[in-house]
Amino acid sequence: MDELLEHFLLESRDLIAEAADHFSALARNPQATASIDGAFRAVHTLKGSVALFAMKPAERVLHAAEDLLERARKGVSPLDSTNIAALVVGLDQVDRWIDEFETTGALADTAFALSDTVLAPLSGTASDAQGHDTTDSDTVAEWVEALMVREAIALASTDRPLTAFRYQPDPDCFFRGDDPLATVQAVPDLVSVTILPLGGAWPAADAIEPFVCFAAVEGLSAAPLETVRAVFRLMPDQVKFAAVHPVRHQDTKSAAPGATGEIAVNRSFRVDPARVDALGDAVGDLLIAMHGFHALAAEAEHLDAALAAKARAYHANLERVAGNLQLGLGAVRSVPLEQSLRRLPRLVREIAQSLGKEVDFAIDGQDIEVDRQVADGIFEPLLHLVRNAIDHGIESQDQRRLSGKSTIGTVTLHFSRERDLIIGELADDGAGIDATVMRQVAVRRGLLTADAARLLSDPAALRLIFLPGFSTATTVTEVSGRGVGMDAVQAAVTRLRGSITIDSEPGIGTRFRMALPATTLTTRLLVIETGGDRYGIALDQIVETVALSTVKLSPIGDGTVCILRGRTVPVLDLSVLLGGAAATRRDGKLVVISAGGEPVALRVDAFAERIDRLVRPASGMLAQIRGVIGSTLMHGGDVLLVLDLQDLAS
Repeated sequence: MDELLEHFLLESRDLIAEAADHFSALARNPQATASIDGAFRAVHTLKGSVALFAMKPAERVLHAAEDLLERARKGVSPLDSTNIAALVVGLDQVDRWIDEFETTGALADTAFALSDTVLAPLSGTASDAQGHDTTDSDTVAEWVEALMVREAIALASTDRPLTAFRYQPDPDCFFRGDDPLATVQAVPDLVSVTILPLGGAWPAADAIEPFVCFAAVEGLSAAPLETVRAVFRLMPDQVKFAAVHPVRHQDTKSAAPGATGEIAVNRSFRVDPARVDALGDAVGDLLIAMHGFHALAAEAEHLDAALAAKARAYHANLERVAGNLQLGLGAVRSVPLEQSLRRLPRLVREIAQSLGKEVDFAIDGQDIEVDRQVADGIFEPLLHLVRNAIDHGIESQDQRRLSGKSTIGTVTLHFSRERDLIIGELADDGAGIDATVMRQVAVRRGLLTADAARLLSDPAALRLIFLPGFSTATTVTEVSGRGVGMDAVQAAVTRLRGSITIDSEPGIGTRFRMALPATTLTTRLLVIETGGDRYGIALDQIVETVALSTVKLSPIGDGTVCILRGRTVPVLDLSVLLGGAAATRRDGKLVVISAGGEPVALRVDAFAERIDRLVRPASGMLAQIRGVIGSTLMHGGDVLLVLDLQDLAS
């Protein structure tokens, strides 16, 4: 991909997300000055970016949005719900055009006609204020943009709004006794002044007419607009004005609180993700080498105590450096969740509109940082959940009215952090899911026998929704109902080493809860022993551990169960699941996990140490072994297989 285009696609989506956030704030408070200014800056910058490509329809829409926001900034035409809605529609369409441009390299032939449709409400809301504008209608004309580029340093050195002016004296002004430079000198609080030739180039010396003015003067003043206008009151037809709000490009996270008058440097830069991944592999190799050095130091103890002491000291220093490098790389790989979620609000509006529903969608906690791999993988399952929430969860407006609910449905997405996990909860206030109906559908489709369905608890019955091909929809729509989607959610969450649960109450709503690892660079493992071998288990898969001596095992049919916290929990022998012999020791341990939403206990011989390791994904022949998700190296260089207990227990 062309480097300029790639940069445009990254920056434009950041700007769209920024503008969308400001529009959301304006929907709650249309007079929020900071949000108006922020939206204007984002739209203005985005307009300049799309102008570099063959995207004239998008440029037209953004120009109209910019005009509307400019009038609101000056207080001439306050925003209301109508033109805020028009701004959102315009931004959504520009977002779709950017997606289209990325895919095909051009916009469809219908784009210009579509831009006319989008422009109608934008231009309509803006035209009412034309006769009341205190500056020229040309306030965002090319001369203003060129002046802002030329005076970028002057604009960056102040936080105050400035007044820009372009004074083009009449060619015969000298015959009337006018002195253009003296007039400009009378402008108070001048920040900059530039004399420019008309026509773009200075005439040759022998072509100059000494009594004809052939230049224009452009400048910036810190004085209010009306004060500057008063200086040019005798030549109103020769001057244009514009209010200029400086845009300071800075790293707000690194700027010192309260600092003023300094030009902050943008310290962010973009790196190819593949290079970051390669660096992660290198750090993994370093950790492996460090563990091998630890084993070497232990062996040296038998040969030379002094040499062993030095080796341990070097190992401690190496461990400290490697730990710092690992933490630093983890920070580099971390990105805010909002980068993956920025398209969701627009897609929610489109889905709701296609279904004839009104939905209020809100996201909270999207500023939490997670590993890039998690951020990249979370969008698709979330989109499936949102689509199903709107299609199957949120009732029609008539149904909601009969139920005593607001005709506007609510879908919320909340993120929080719990230790090393990111918790994402998607909730709706729709019809909910009836566990009894889920059992009936499972029996009708031959997925369960009637007796098996009857034995299912309500939480287990709700989890039937994640079975491949399972759907309660009676009709197929363009949005959902084909029996695919929820099993894809389960698969996507599992690939990210996460888990998902569901809670629903008929008539009240449904809540999905995802627990995902905050980082994938290293995994915290519990080393266990079973069948004479050692394996690693990710700690985030373990619900609890129990000593066999504290519980009683009871045979039921062909299996074994125990009672934990008042619940009957099946007990499986991990050695048998791995193809080995059944355990005979009586002093073993139980590892309790959640499989299909229900607790399952796995019997092992013993627990060993807890370690943090880079787990390499299973590949080759190892990838064909059920229940193995990867491998890592121990101190002595031995390979440790890492198990997926949920896969083994299913």
